[in-house]
Amino acid sequence: MKSICYAGFDIHKKVIAYCVKEADGTVIEEGVLAARRQVLREWAGRLGRPWIGAMEATLFTGWIYDTLLPHAQALKVAHPKMLKAITASKKKNDRVDARKIADALRADLLPECHMASARTRELRRLLRYRNLVVRQAVTMKNKMAGLLMEVGAEYNKRRLHGKRYFAEFLESVEEVPESVVGLLRMSRASVEMFESAQRLLLDALAKDKTLGERVALLRTIPGVGEVTALTWALEVGDVTRFASRNRLISYCGLCSAQRESAGKTIRGPLSKERNKHLQRVLIEAAKLAPRWNPALAALHEREVARGDKNRATLAVARRLACYLLAVDRRATAFEQRDEPALAGVRGAGRTKAATAA
Repeated sequence: MKSICYAGFDIHKKVIAYCVKEADGTVIEEGVLAARRQVLREWAGRLGRPWIGAMEATLFTGWIYDTLLPHAQALKVAHPKMLKAITASKKKNDRVDARKIADALRADLLPECHMASARTRELRRLLRYRNLVVRQAVTMKNKMAGLLMEVGAEYNKRRLHGKRYFAEFLESVEEVPESVVGLLRMSRASVEMFESAQRLLLDALAKDKTLGERVALLRTIPGVGEVTALTWALEVGDVTRFASRNRLISYCGLCSAQRESAGKTIRGPLSKERNKHLQRVLIEAAKLAPRWNPALAALHEREVARGDKNRATLAVARRLACYLLAVDRRATAFEQRDEPALAGVRGAGRTKAATAA
C-alpha cells in the first residue's frame, strides 16, 4: 500500500497552484490547475494514492473544499493571518506558496481554521445577504430624509417611513420640486422591495427544521430575537469547538487586543481579529436586551454607574454571549438564576444550562 502524500493548494479565482509531497519532503508532483470542478475531480482521480490536502481560506475556498473532500483522506483549511511562512518569504509566487502549505501540512504545523458544513455555509450565505439588503434599505431611508432636508421640507421624522403617512405627505407637501417628489417615490419603492426581500430570506431560513429548533431554544433567552439567534447559530456553527467562554468572547471580538513583552502587558482597543458579523449583532442586541432582561439591565446600570456607557454595552454583549453559549451547549431552554455582581466574561449569568456548561 502506498504511503500518504501531502498536497498544498494555492487558490485563485481562475487557477489553482498545487504541490504534492512525500512525508520526507520529496516533491511528487506540482503544477497549475484550472479552477473548475471537473478539472479538480480528474486530477484527484489520477493521483493514484491516498492524500491529505490543505488550502488557505479565501472567498473561493468553499466550493473547492466541497469538490476535493470526497477524494481526500482529510482536507484542512488554514487561517490566512497565521500563515506567516508565506507572507514572510523573500521569494513569493504561486509555486512557492503551494510548497509551503504542503510543508506546513506534512510537519503538522498548519494553522487550521474551522470549516463549517456545506449546509451551514449555504444558510449563512442567505443570512448575510439579508443583512446586506437591510443595510441598503437603511441607506435609502437616509437618502429620503436627506432629499427633504435639501429642499427645506418639514416632515415627521418618526413617521416618514410609514406607508400611509408617506402617501399623505407627498400629496400635501408644498414648494418641493417635482424631481425631488419623483426621487422620493422611487426611493420608497426601493425600500419596500428591500423589506420584502429581507422577509423572504428570513422565511427561507425558517424552513430548515434543525436550524429552527436551535433558534427556538436560543430565543428563550429574554432579549434575544430572531436575527440575533439566527446569526449566532450560523456564524458559530458547531458550538463544541469553543473550549471556554474566553475563546468565544475572543471569537466574537468582545475583548481587547493584548501585547505582552518583558513582563509588561498593554491592552489595546477591541481586537480586529473577530467574526465581524457576530460582533455587530451582539453589540446591537446588547443595546436593546436590557429592556426585556432584568439581569442584563442590572448589569448595564452597574457599568454605567462607573461612568462608561460603551463599556456597559460591551459587558452586556459578553454576558449575552455567555447565555447563548450555555443554552446552545446543553440544548435546553434558558432559566434565569441569581447572579453574582460581576461584569464581563467572568461571573456571567448562571443559568441551569450555564452551570453545567
